[in-house]
Amino acid sequence: MLLVEALLLKVLTIPLLARIAWLDFTTQKISNRDVLLLLCLGAGGMLLLSLQSGSWWDTGLSAMAGLLLFVALFPFWALRKIGAGDVKLMAVVPFLIGGSDLIVFSALLLVFALATALIVKTPFMLPQSAFRLYVQHLDHKGVVPFGVPISAAAICTIAFQAYSDAMVLGGVSV
Repeated sequence: MLLVEALLLKVLTIPLLARIAWLDFTTQKISNRDVLLLLCLGAGGMLLLSLQSGSWWDTGLSAMAGLLLFVALFPFWALRKIGAGDVKLMAVVPFLIGGSDLIVFSALLLVFALATALIVKTPFMLPQSAFRLYVQHLDHKGVVPFGVPISAAAICTIAFQAYSDAMVLGGVSV
């Protein structure tokens, strides 16, 4: 039964991540409230899965990964290369996806970050619209909203996990 509740908490993070991506794209800000809510949802899901499995390995790995990401990205924030919200969001993501799927998240993050940087740096490739003008504005400001690829990679990883968990609950071998 704990797997169902953990799955529900993971599914609840998807709209919040989508909101974070949209707000980061439009305002270049990620609120502390949203990151804290993600942390609570992620830690709650990790707690439920740890209680079900009886092992705290994944929770410990997630905590270590979150701390390592925060410490590794903090100097980039200090140099004004990345926003504070992006650093905090990256530190919370391991709690959302767990330590076992960090490689999947990293691969997806690489793809989405490259796509985002390509779109922001070459807005002339986009169709003529308000979206193109806004992306050109981002390029002139020298800003890349990294909350968008972080959220997209987390959403895809969580969707994959939810699908796998649903198959386990349904008795289908994945």
